[in-house]
Amino acid sequence: MRSIAAGTSPAGATQGGEAVSPLIAATAQSLPEQAHALVRARAFAEPLLANETMETGENTLAHADAVASILKGIGGSEAMQAASYLVHACVHLNRPEEVIAKAFGENFATLAVETTKLMRVQEQARGAETSGQRLDDVALQTENVRKMLLGFSRDLRVVLLRLASRLQTLRFYAASKRAVPPSLAREALHVFAPLANRLGIWQMKWELEDLSFRFLEPETYKEIARLLDEKRIEREVYMEQLRGRLESELRARSISASVSGRPKHIYSIVKKMRGKSLGFDQVFDIRALRVIVPSVKDCYAALSWVHAQFESIEEEFDDYIAKPKPNGYQSLHTVVRDESGRAIEIQIRTQAMHDHAEHGVAAHWAYKEAGTKGYAGVSASGEYDAKIAVLRQLLAWGRDMADSSHSDLFDDRIYVLTPDAAVIELPKGATAVDFAYAVHTSLGHRCRGARVDGAMVSLNTPLQSGQTVEIVTVKEGRPSRDWLNAELGYLVSPRARAKVRAWFNAQATHETVARGREAVEKLLQREGKTAFKLDDLAVQLGFKTADALFEVVGKDEFSLRNIENLLRPPEPEQPLDEQLLIRKARPDAASKGGVLVVGVDSLMTQLAKCCRPAPPDEIGGFVTRGKGVSVHRADCSNFREMAARNAERVIEVAWGLPKPTAVASIVYPVDVAVEAADRQGLLRDISDVFAREKTNVIGVQTQSVKGTAWMTFTVEVADSGRLNKVLAIVAGVPGVRSARRR
Repeated sequence: MRSIAAGTSPAGATQGGEAVSPLIAATAQSLPEQAHALVRARAFAEPLLANETMETGENTLAHADAVASILKGIGGSEAMQAASYLVHACVHLNRPEEVIAKAFGENFATLAVETTKLMRVQEQARGAETSGQRLDDVALQTENVRKMLLGFSRDLRVVLLRLASRLQTLRFYAASKRAVPPSLAREALHVFAPLANRLGIWQMKWELEDLSFRFLEPETYKEIARLLDEKRIEREVYMEQLRGRLESELRARSISASVSGRPKHIYSIVKKMRGKSLGFDQVFDIRALRVIVPSVKDCYAALSWVHAQFESIEEEFDDYIAKPKPNGYQSLHTVVRDESGRAIEIQIRTQAMHDHAEHGVAAHWAYKEAGTKGYAGVSASGEYDAKIAVLRQLLAWGRDMADSSHSDLFDDRIYVLTPDAAVIELPKGATAVDFAYAVHTSLGHRCRGARVDGAMVSLNTPLQSGQTVEIVTVKEGRPSRDWLNAELGYLVSPRARAKVRAWFNAQATHETVARGREAVEKLLQREGKTAFKLDDLAVQLGFKTADALFEVVGKDEFSLRNIENLLRPPEPEQPLDEQLLIRKARPDAASKGGVLVVGVDSLMTQLAKCCRPAPPDEIGGFVTRGKGVSVHRADCSNFREMAARNAERVIEVAWGLPKPTAVASIVYPVDVAVEAADRQGLLRDISDVFAREKTNVIGVQTQSVKGTAWMTFTVEVADSGRLNKVLAIVAGVPGVRSARRR
């Protein structure tokens, strides 16, 4: 039976007589801290890893050595190879980012830490599957893809590190003949191999697929390997003759061609057999040649000669030069039949196309060497262009996964790029405003316009995955209330909507605090206490801060009378006549103003201005010093506070029954608070209501703050029950938000 290595030799070896040459020169020379990075990184990690064993059973240092070798084989820089050691050293360090940054630089530290985080995410995902928490493999893999997308976006080299690490793990299992956890093999086949494919790193793709398939379906794998091996010698002799003929004929026509056999990949053969219901002998991959020529013109010249010499199968022809694959792959693919009717697949490409096909977007790490030409038509004039090209392939890979699995895990998500090429995850249908708030709250508040892929768009334009979004801002800005209007479509993200609401709530609180501060400061001026520290005043009144006091005063939830009581010095205590408080009242005793003081028939009374009681309110009396009895509503906060402090001075009071002839003439002043959207004619409309309802207005105070009007009316009423009906009518005036008794 043929070994898997026959078809997928390790990176750096020869394949079908064809040497794999690295594309990427080491970048260490351009960065001083990367000088001799590989040697230093291995020396740094060796004491930590030499005697450590991974969960797979492989020695950790040996694994890191192998990963570095794989990376070197695909052209990875010395810095990237060095990172393969530092990743595993992280778990042994208390502060890995700090330690590695000090020894090797921030670049290495970030790469090592981000790769470690992603490894932990994948371990948790596989653990969840193994423990039975999630039975749907496709869902598990797709969710893993989502997390990997965001992980890769932080440092693109993480892609190659994870691919190389997984490939080495599979090689170790194959060499040691250990049992492979199914979750690990499935992840390699359904997540890592498609990723390598999307990035065009064919070397890794084929080997990941074949090794995974070997572990997941060993019997099928052995059967195809046996069929390949049965006529291997005969097939190889024939293919060598055909290869020599093709090469010499093309050279005779001045086309400098290098022709080689193409490796046979068992998984790709099985996929074609299953996908097209073909027998083993009908699969074209079994006999395949690759033709490398100097130029694009030579590609088409070689194709013309091949079609002239052999019968072509038209439906199997693909021109990926004129129309490259999304990952930049270019080549001519054709299938022809020889004189005996045997199908042969032939690929024709230039050396540059072949290099890109082998290494894919890994070539983008060589942007400094590539100059402005780039590879496969993808501009690589700078780091940003290279990073964008790779990220867009990663995003396309995510879409591939969703499409192939029919999973809905990606249906509600999009991934867009910042101008610095960072990936931002957003809900589907999100706009530039959602994007701005996802990047930073301040950016969202100051957002005034957006460019998507360089073109200006309206702020409510839905974004698409893979787009690059740039926000146009002002120096000082505030969100628009229109953004909270769902029908206008500015915000989709609940998080962004919450941030906008929080801004407006904070503004409302600020206005309330400002209103309360103004009221308190005016009171201090009237009392001649402007030197009184506001924070000290708040603490003495039971508040933690002055703003907390101002807020409740601004909401009319705390009476200024409390502050007056605190500011005025206490009068000398005068003993109360105990007999005064216990004398029984005559049933018909009524005091001036219609108030009956129970137990006292000739005591001076006054209605409290803080709560302005009126019949039929429940009331209570408080014996003041020198001013008789102050009558309060029973629910008055001032009254409750005074009663708590001096319970012995509380006296029972009740509304007296006035003489019949005086009913119409007795009225009581009551304060009414109205909050409304400020507009022209608002005060007139409210005053008209009071006039129609025969409610006399004896005082008005108004204040308007940023479109909101705050009004306090002092009206005269015979009873508070009637007032409630009037307030209900006031609440119906256009623009009025609330009308209540203070």
